[in-house]
Amino acid sequence: MLKRMWPMVVLTAMGLGYATGAAAYDFLQPLPDKVPIPKDNPQSEAKITLGKQLYFDRRLSVSGTVSCNSCHNVMAGGQDNRAVSVGALGKPTRRNAPTVWNVAYQSVYYWDGRARSLEQQLHSHLLDDTVMAMPDARAVQFRLERIPGYRKEFAKVFAGRDSATLDNAAKALASYIRTLVTPGSAFDHYIRGNKSALSASAKRGLNDFREVGCMACHFGPNFAGPAPGPYLKMGDGFYELFPNFVGSKYDKQYNLTADIGRYEFSHDPGEKRLFRLPVLRNIAVTGPYFHNGSVPTLSEAVRVMARTQDKATLTIEQTRDIVAFLESLTGHFPAQTMPKLPPAPVDVVWPWQRTASQAKGMQATGAAAAHP
Repeated sequence: MLKRMWPMVVLTAMGLGYATGAAAYDFLQPLPDKVPIPKDNPQSEAKITLGKQLYFDRRLSVSGTVSCNSCHNVMAGGQDNRAVSVGALGKPTRRNAPTVWNVAYQSVYYWDGRARSLEQQLHSHLLDDTVMAMPDARAVQFRLERIPGYRKEFAKVFAGRDSATLDNAAKALASYIRTLVTPGSAFDHYIRGNKSALSASAKRGLNDFREVGCMACHFGPNFAGPAPGPYLKMGDGFYELFPNFVGSKYDKQYNLTADIGRYEFSHDPGEKRLFRLPVLRNIAVTGPYFHNGSVPTLSEAVRVMARTQDKATLTIEQTRDIVAFLESLTGHFPAQTMPKLPPAPVDVVWPWQRTASQAKGMQATGAAAAHP
């Protein structure tokens, strides 16, 4: 039985709603066998292959210096183990880069949930002036079309000329990312009936995780609230106030209150310090922690969360056991191989030393000439 239940904050297209749980909802779930697939972007092997090429291709950034994999390394935990990442023009991001493993089970994206689908998130990421810094959709299409191999692959996957668009690039990238799932964790084996899959310490940790109140928010297949389905639709966000209890020593030590979360996006006073629930799958290998990447170790993150969210002070043994439980959420990472990228003219990427505004002007001129 849960010691207490904080409100689950669910934002929908209709506004802000609160609920205390759905009847018969199973809080502890193994990772589902299938990921949700949107009707307007069905999976295909050709699209996944194209998306994988794009994911590793630095030419999708304005400077040609970073790829999606630069900040979300699928050869490891799906992020870059930095507090914040560095984008195409050398500017640091404001928030920590979350893992891409298992993100197909999320219903909204970014720490503030402003993207209501994976496709929307990827679309905006390519144009974000801190991340990939491409100036506009026309510039993305112009660059892709200058690579003969991509012209051919986009035409095959999306059936037609002029198909190497920003929207289709986002769809292909999303298709590849939806293959990035990590089944087979010790917890998955445990919840499916193998009670010896968890150590004694991890079992105590699961009980403490429940009793302290962590599971009031961290539940479901990703331990980040319900996956898209009957309880939460794609585009509905599951959020928590952080810090929930302001005033602990951690606020200043880890600069926890400076970022006011969704409010910066929505300007709704009721959404100050609301953040999308972070995924706990593979949390043991995806540090540093929190939206600002300020906490370096998982044990310290557990202590900070207990104090700021539940006003609890954990013993050394409780902390150790909860960490053991969280370590049991590390799944099997399918091996990823580097794809062969299509060759391109040597000048397909403008010299990276130029500023984004200069690059935009050059690309706009080139794009206008190519597409009157």
